[in-house]
Amino acid sequence: MYRHASRRLIQVLGDRGRRRSFSTGLPAPPSEDAAFVEAWRKVAPNIDPPKTPLAFMKPRPPTPSSIPSKLTVNFVLPYQSEISNKEVDMIIVPATTGQMGVLPGHVATIAELEPGVLSVHEGNEVTKYFVSSGFAFIHANSVTDIVAVEAVPVDRIDPSLVQKGLADSTQKLNSATTDLEKSEAQIGVDVHSALNAALSG
Repeated sequence: MYRHASRRLIQVLGDRGRRRSFSTGLPAPPSEDAAFVEAWRKVAPNIDPPKTPLAFMKPRPPTPSSIPSKLTVNFVLPYQSEISNKEVDMIIVPATTGQMGVLPGHVATIAELEPGVLSVHEGNEVTKYFVSSGFAFIHANSVTDIVAVEAVPVDRIDPSLVQKGLADSTQKLNSATTDLEKSEAQIGVDVHSALNAALSG
């Protein structure tokens, strides 16, 4: 039965499978929601339809036919932009699934970030940031957008403050009596442990 599954799938796809090859590139979204506009004109034909979010979105950049030599990175925080449209060789992000390297041509992915080191590689130079949490949006056109809640260059971290914070958080965890106190103290231990690892690595 399973031997014929691929043949049946091809038969079901028919001409559609022959006309369009598989690709990670998606067509650019339309500039307006045609179904919404059509429904609006039936209800209020004399009034222009209101703008929808699609009207304010930039068209999706096309996926290049060949893999670029550089990766374009945007790295933003709630209060400032750390990196804007910078072309680099590679980045390594601290994803919740482990350290993830991103090169030009990486498959489109969304990765949740955990406390750890974000490394930006440009030639022989490596810039490291400690990020508390956030997300990395890796697009099929070799553009990566990183949004972090908080970040600081690793070389600006004070090791003595990290050790003090780790000791305080560990003490709070050991003396915690409620689930809330335990959770808050555990977060402190995790973050300070990641900071300590960033300094030692």
